[in-house]
Amino acid sequence: MLSDHTPAAVVATKDLARARSFYEGMLGLVGEPSMEGVSYRTGEASIFVYPSQFAGTNQATGVSFGLPSDAFDEEVAILRDAGITFDTFEAEGLDWSDGVASAEGFKAVWFSDPDGNVLNITSQG
Repeated sequence: MLSDHTPAAVVATKDLARARSFYEGMLGLVGEPSMEGVSYRTGEASIFVYPSQFAGTNQATGVSFGLPSDAFDEEVAILRDAGITFDTFEAEGLDWSDGVASAEGFKAVWFSDPDGNVLNITSQG
């Protein structure tokens, strides 16, 4: 059954070198290049970034990282220091402060890679 296996997020890019600069330089991920793209190990899963003419066409969250609550603020600070800008949007029940959404013990940020692919970090627990 598929429920027994770990999935990989797949992200398209129009410029693989630019995407590598973002995922490796700004997010600090370690890439394993292949003929088709680059794989990034993230915990027990992975993100595969590959060239495609359709890069950036998804306007919804494509990759989400769940962090323990005690790691969330530090990770957000690291991303800010790396130059990441967080996106905000209207959503019922969310309160925003400096790009961070919160609601009843939950915190989250959203940001985009150079192709416009939306990534998310959410506190868990």
